[in-house]
Amino acid sequence: MADKIAVIGAGLAGSEASWQIAKRGIEVDLYDMKPLKFSPAHKDENFAELVCSNSLRSDDFMHNAVGLMHEEMRRAGSLILSIAEKTKVPSGGALAVDRKNFALEVTKALKNEPKINIIEKEIESIDDLNYPLIIIATGPLTAEKLAEDILKKVGDETLSFYDAIAPVVYKESIDFEKAWYQSRYDKGEPKDYINCPMNKLQYENFVSELLKAETVAFHKFEKPQYFDGCLPIEVMAERGLETLRFGPMKPVGLTNPHNPQERPYAVVQLRQDNKEDTLRNIVGFQTKLKYGEQEKIFRTIPGLENAQFARLGGIHKNTFIKSPILLDQYLRLRTEPHIMFAGQITGCEGYVESACVGFLAGVFASSLIKNEDPVLPPRETAFGSMLAHLQDKENIENYQPMNINFGLFPEIPPVLTKSGKYKHLKGLERKEQYCTRALKSLQGWLQQIQKH
Repeated sequence: MADKIAVIGAGLAGSEASWQIAKRGIEVDLYDMKPLKFSPAHKDENFAELVCSNSLRSDDFMHNAVGLMHEEMRRAGSLILSIAEKTKVPSGGALAVDRKNFALEVTKALKNEPKINIIEKEIESIDDLNYPLIIIATGPLTAEKLAEDILKKVGDETLSFYDAIAPVVYKESIDFEKAWYQSRYDKGEPKDYINCPMNKLQYENFVSELLKAETVAFHKFEKPQYFDGCLPIEVMAERGLETLRFGPMKPVGLTNPHNPQERPYAVVQLRQDNKEDTLRNIVGFQTKLKYGEQEKIFRTIPGLENAQFARLGGIHKNTFIKSPILLDQYLRLRTEPHIMFAGQITGCEGYVESACVGFLAGVFASSLIKNEDPVLPPRETAFGSMLAHLQDKENIENYQPMNINFGLFPEIPPVLTKSGKYKHLKGLERKEQYCTRALKSLQGWLQQIQKH
């Protein structure tokens, strides 16, 4: 089907991708299995159904990364953000919507767009479709047969069906008066790991708090699938007081330079999580603890008392691919470039992020179908930083979905003060700089993609 693009899945990513393609004058066949079949989490016959929350999170585009993403998408002409504005309900500084009305309005917009042809059909095999470009945007609950078909194309090692997420902290929030850089037995580079030591009392209190903490219940359609290599930290604690000390918190091969005479009783290690090394992953700390419990307990770790979390831990059903290995910079499958991926299946996390990657897939596909090179978003924008996460091979063996956060952005350099000294910006001032820089860079990209 020359000059026609297929999109599989009419969630937020598929809806946004289809809209961007159509608005650039290209025909789209949008496939969705509703209303013939529903995923375990979906109930509404309309598209872009919000099943977890009616909030699209903070709308503060000068101090918050997701608020910045909102603003970039607004300025770019996002369908999802325009409908969110139309259906929003009072929610303080957040962007919250009437969920039912939101899905209805997105569906109406897609059905009324002449360039979009909606096909109610479950796609079980990608090879059944004959299009020059196919965008797979089927989300974290991709239907079983299609997931199996994707698995054949990408391989066992690069497709996951469950998250096993460990918390990630901003490196700048770690207290290096207590923590230090060192790899066990000094293997590898010294800065590969940051170490936070515990004495016997601190460790035993930590385990005690884990055992008392509340956890998040699995959904009915989720069955716990634990493997010894990715057990939740609270499950390890249940196996005995010493289990963690002989697992992810083993203290061997390390010397605390702050107290070299005393060997730590246990050690929490943090591994580099992104190329810029602004984020650190707490090794082996995947968990089902409730978010409030995680923040309370993990801040008892020496060196993490003031930790700021870019992502908290979790384990739940979620189909996603290892995009940094599988996809090129335009979201195409390297081995079969006529197949593209968009939304949460790529390893972004959250409704807004899913729509953002759907937007990018739609814009890229519109250029590719015309044999033009797509224009990549500036790295310092929310668009560019989300795309960078999908390309970042650092810590690839532990690749997990990620929300947009300032740890994914290029760092803000120190500024020269009136006294002639350089100063590292902090707090709101620093966040404002991230946002100001991003919106300034965005404008040129928007002008370029409007031409394509």
